[in-house]
Amino acid sequence: MSKATRLKVDLSLGVTAPRGFRAGAAAVGVKKLTEKPDVAVLACVVPAQAAAVFTQNKVVAAPVIVSRMHLAKNRTAMRGVAANSGNANACTGKQGLADARQMAARAAAAIGCKTEQVMVASTGVIGRLMPMDKVCVGVERSCAALGCGREADSAFARAIMTTDTRPKQAGVRIKVRGRTVTVAGATKGVGMIAPNMATTLGFLTTDAPVAAAVLDKMLRRAADATFNCLTVDGHTSTNDTLLILASGLAMEGAAARPIAEKSAEGKTLAEAVLAVCDSLARQIAADAEGGTKVIEIRVTGAKSDDEARRAAAAIANSPLVKTAIAGGDPNWGRVLAAAGRSGVRFRPELVELRLGKVRVVRDGAVCRYEEASARRAVTAAEVEIELDLHAGEHEAVIWTCDLTAEYVKINSEYHT
Repeated sequence: MSKATRLKVDLSLGVTAPRGFRAGAAAVGVKKLTEKPDVAVLACVVPAQAAAVFTQNKVVAAPVIVSRMHLAKNRTAMRGVAANSGNANACTGKQGLADARQMAARAAAAIGCKTEQVMVASTGVIGRLMPMDKVCVGVERSCAALGCGREADSAFARAIMTTDTRPKQAGVRIKVRGRTVTVAGATKGVGMIAPNMATTLGFLTTDAPVAAAVLDKMLRRAADATFNCLTVDGHTSTNDTLLILASGLAMEGAAARPIAEKSAEGKTLAEAVLAVCDSLARQIAADAEGGTKVIEIRVTGAKSDDEARRAAAAIANSPLVKTAIAGGDPNWGRVLAAAGRSGVRFRPELVELRLGKVRVVRDGAVCRYEEASARRAVTAAEVEIELDLHAGEHEAVIWTCDLTAEYVKINSEYHT
């Protein structure tokens, strides 16, 4: 996860907080046995600059394929996104591609733009054809309901949820050239999450005047420091998408010139994108499937950033570590064992390990500590584990959650 920024994040701000954006949602029964919204559309009133990162899984869902193609053609003139939950439209062949394109076409017709100016995002069960009769109605109803404000933001955030227990959104307001610029977004995801490009579905918007190429760099850096430092169960989805649209409507006239990447304004905007991504990723960790605790794994003293991240990820993805914390058991030996099999270079006789503020290992061996204090450290709602390898000057942080019986229950019944 990224280090804290100076910017204040407002959880009441959603995708329509920046100027020029509208959102709508509808409940049409894509998700069975629920009356919650499951189709949504996010639209920009002007052609928007756009950037996105997608799953690195070799098994790629149709919406990702279509969105990549549309983005390649129209990254400087994107008009919106059509999204749904309840069905991933993955492993659905040519029909799945046709269905994803039809979703974009229906939204484009209502927005008043070309099909290629709309991206598509889906989440849910893999291997089932989309119920297009319902989805098309949902897209049309969502477009008819397009609006801005808290109600529209909430509807959009709820429509993309699957096993999430609550909607997730965040926003930041900054000053650029004497004007207020907003960056905001919504995300979903509580399971099938591991760091690899994007993780889950995430939608960011801003009214800053910024070129697509610069926006792309900002998004990738922010994703790498936030979403890519998050793991729930070590699984990268077929549908992972994190995108951002920029309307540029915060400025007019000469002030509307594009923000330069390396300028002070560019750095402030990049920090705002980072802050929103950081908040959204943390909200995912706090709502992980079956999770009861948020766990921060910090590895310091590594030979490189990559090795620090690999060691932290090995610990974060260890079922033994996660189940120990679920039970409030300060079984620190599992942490060292996970780091030891990560392939990272270090000398075991030099390592130091802390559970919260309690140092349990020094110079590679157990040291004197109070067992009750260590147990309190791993029974807290937010658990901190810090491993110093004493092998270099690099560090990394990975956020995860505990592994409980509820996670098994949710995922054993997900398909049915």
